[in-house]
Amino acid sequence: MSTASDNNDDKNDHEQPVDADAPPVEEATAEEATTEDGAAEHPLSEQQATELLATPLQFVSGVGPQRAETLARLGLHYAADALFYFPRDYEETPDLEQIESLEEDQLVSIHGTVEEVDIRNTGRGKSILGVLVRQGNEYLRGVWFNQPYMIHRFAEGQKVIFSGKVRNKGMRWEMNHPRVQFLQEDDDVEQQTGDILPIYPLTEGISQPQMRKVIRGCIERCLPAVEEVFPTEFREKRELLTIRDAITEIHNPTDDETLKQARFRFIYQELLVLQLALALRREQLSANAVSPALPATTKIDARIRRRFPFELTAGQSQVVEEISTDMALTRPMNRLLQGDVGSGKTVIALYATLLAVAHGQQVAIMAPTEVLARQHAEVLGQFLEASHVRTALLSGSLNGKPRDELLAAIKRHDVDVVIGTHAIVESGAEFDKLGLVVIDEQHKFGVRQRAKLRQQGDEPHYLVMTATPIPRTIAMGLFGDLNISTLGESPPGRQPIHTYQATEEKRAQWWDFLRRKLREGRQAYVVTPLVEQSETTQLASLTEMHQQLSSGELKSFRLGTLHGRMSSAEKEAAMRDFRSGETQVLVCTSVIEVGVDVPNATLMTIEGAERFGLAQLHQLRGRVSRGKQPGFCCLFADPASEEAQERLDAFVETNDGFELAEIDFRLRGPGELLGTRQHGLPPLRVADLIRDAEIVKLAREDADALVEADPGLASEAHAKLRRMLIKRYGKVLELSDVA
Repeated sequence: MSTASDNNDDKNDHEQPVDADAPPVEEATAEEATTEDGAAEHPLSEQQATELLATPLQFVSGVGPQRAETLARLGLHYAADALFYFPRDYEETPDLEQIESLEEDQLVSIHGTVEEVDIRNTGRGKSILGVLVRQGNEYLRGVWFNQPYMIHRFAEGQKVIFSGKVRNKGMRWEMNHPRVQFLQEDDDVEQQTGDILPIYPLTEGISQPQMRKVIRGCIERCLPAVEEVFPTEFREKRELLTIRDAITEIHNPTDDETLKQARFRFIYQELLVLQLALALRREQLSANAVSPALPATTKIDARIRRRFPFELTAGQSQVVEEISTDMALTRPMNRLLQGDVGSGKTVIALYATLLAVAHGQQVAIMAPTEVLARQHAEVLGQFLEASHVRTALLSGSLNGKPRDELLAAIKRHDVDVVIGTHAIVESGAEFDKLGLVVIDEQHKFGVRQRAKLRQQGDEPHYLVMTATPIPRTIAMGLFGDLNISTLGESPPGRQPIHTYQATEEKRAQWWDFLRRKLREGRQAYVVTPLVEQSETTQLASLTEMHQQLSSGELKSFRLGTLHGRMSSAEKEAAMRDFRSGETQVLVCTSVIEVGVDVPNATLMTIEGAERFGLAQLHQLRGRVSRGKQPGFCCLFADPASEEAQERLDAFVETNDGFELAEIDFRLRGPGELLGTRQHGLPPLRVADLIRDAEIVKLAREDADALVEADPGLASEAHAKLRRMLIKRYGKVLELSDVA
């Protein structure tokens, strides 16, 4: 348990505010109020309970309009928001004592008023800060060594609580580096010590004692209005605290054990509701949906495999079998294929595509960038060159008559495979027989974009792919509406990548090595994090880097540029020149991170590497492992924190994308890495998909069992659970509210 100090109650202490757009509460209302022992007292109608929970915070005792504005910055608008605004940490504070009764080395809390603040310089930049606190006629002095900035936190007349170990200095007691709580005149001193105290995320203008008072007031006033969403039998089976006990204990723990039980209740509930929502989505997607049965007969399978100039790996064969089994059914396939960089996911997509086309169906392949979409179109075109399969590229840059002609051809089924970006959705393309949708880099598309693709034509089968390895519990939490296939091995012949983090002193040595490899016929990427120079950073822009290299270290070689602000025609020309070898070095941004495949490019320099996350670095490095020559990747970085250096060290030490993903998820969290806003799911408020991996599994098992026993959660016993998940996830997952 943390012993976080209230010295940190400032504007930086608001790292996890509640989502302002989230519903006010766990969608809870009460049917009756209860006394402390749980007996019914005064029944509350549903309307009364709802109105009570929706009380604006300014009308809660001790808040008022001004403090309500401060709380609103944390996303707290109503009483119910405060009930479910959980502490980020806890601290144990010693009991209050009177100065006159202190004993040597006693661990205590002392309440008093600041009488005097002084600072004394002791030479060589060292100092001693003293804060004298008066309690009646007795005094205690708080002492801080070499922390002169603390003087600005104290003023004469302030009410404070000092907590720490006391020592007798003759005529006066002293406490070195005490933990401090700053109090307002109306704060109840007794409620700030002697217990396990909650530490809340804050914002400037409100202190921990004030926040505790606000939440206590909401609990006292509104707790009877919160209803229990779990049936009694289910709650007792999982040994869960009641919702009211859990709210009380998470804000004001009786002891460590009850705090643990309260946290488990909310973590489990949050994950179960998510898993139930995903289970209902799976159920609704397959309940009335009929997709074309596309079995991989022996003849079709042999014909497809003959097109591959190599044998599939064991992992690829396993995934092909899983996909073939799905596509043979009249229930829509919903499968996520995840694999490390270079594991051969494209081959799987080709197999599924040809399987659909063999049955007279059309296929839509959607990529997140036009560069990748064009590459897919080129690779597919080469692969199907001698076949009768008709392919076409539909991108945002296609306009006017050519676009209209292509849309008409798709509708007439004169095109079998359409490759494109989000333009496939936005163009309103109509398919004659859309049998399969393939989405590359699944996490870059929102849930609704995926749903729009599903609505093209009849219910198609659905395959999404990602080269961002996702730990299984994360995938289960964020992509639980999909079945998961994993490719963990690389195809034979792939060479290792050697990764280095170089200091500025080694820069000349790296460029010398790179020039030597270029003369041997290899090609190189130079990746920069910015397109133009920023006033707030020392990093070189892409333009400056290109100019510097062209006239300096790489002046004897042919350089090109590629970045997201270029037009489609410029991007296409840049990639064409690089693939053909006309350009030897491509100075670029992270636009190349996904899927760009130039086997002869085996060298990569990454400038400002600390600006990229581990997953992005791994994706970038994957561009130099596409051929039969070993790859080399060199980072130049200026990490500003231990965490940034830890990411870089991990990146240098391993090429295992799944291992790096675990580290990246631990350091940065799944929401940032997978783009939770893009993915569409609301952020988790108390659960953590990595820390709570075992609870994720338990919630998934329980959710599946509940939906199997009660399809659609249609029974009265599960009505409250259903209402909660529909309100939280119904819109984003497009769940029907009809049981």
